[in-house]
Amino acid sequence: MRNRLAGKVALITGGTSGIGEASAELFVREGAQVLIVGRSEQKGSAIAERLGDNAVFAPADVTREEDIAASVNCTLKHFGKLDILFNNAGGPVGGKGLDGIDTDTIDYGVSLLLSSVILGIRYAIEPMKANGGGVIINNSSVAALRYRQGDNLYAALKAAVTHYSKMAGVELGPHNIRVNVISPGAIATPIFWGGSARANTLSDEENQRKFEKLKGNLAKATTLPSAGLAEDIAEGALFLASDAGRFVNCHDLVIDGGRTSLFNE
Repeated sequence: MRNRLAGKVALITGGTSGIGEASAELFVREGAQVLIVGRSEQKGSAIAERLGDNAVFAPADVTREEDIAASVNCTLKHFGKLDILFNNAGGPVGGKGLDGIDTDTIDYGVSLLLSSVILGIRYAIEPMKANGGGVIINNSSVAALRYRQGDNLYAALKAAVTHYSKMAGVELGPHNIRVNVISPGAIATPIFWGGSARANTLSDEENQRKFEKLKGNLAKATTLPSAGLAEDIAEGALFLASDAGRFVNCHDLVIDGGRTSLFNE
């Protein structure tokens, strides 16, 4: 442990599986106190217990504004401040193609992928200003950059996340609040078999079987002979959150094993 986040307090949404869980583990190892939020209370509580006194779980659904505000307040209540916000929560939004899209699907997608980021930023601003600065990291996707890396609705919303983050970084930079995005490529996480909600209905053995099969398939879709893992994205988030990333703002950090060069449409 290098204690790269010693004395820092982080809030990680979607922290009960995949990238969020890996980031919570890494941040705690690096000295941070972390509030993990997600919809699976059973899994979230188990993760927080495993990580020890520097991790707390609070149930939250980021499609609800009141839950986002409550998550920030919970972080302040438990740890006294907020230095890092990782807007990581997301998942498939059920895109149905250009000729099948409907209002319910659009509204759900906007709430899950875009509004959650916009509102997360909103509620983090004042606590971070009170600290004299902070770091906001938003999870985007290579689908925002390349065709056929996700359905059209998902891709458009992730593109909006990336652009909004850069504009927020411009406005918040003078307050020493850095705003960046990470754009993962095809990372082996439960999003590929229905997201964390689906994974939570399966046994550990079934999830592991799906995970191993997925790693093999994804390894064929990058320039490298391996699949990307949640830990790879967590390391990127750590860089952006730590002092090593102190001069990085309004940036889209693509972590994809070269996938965007391989699929360059």
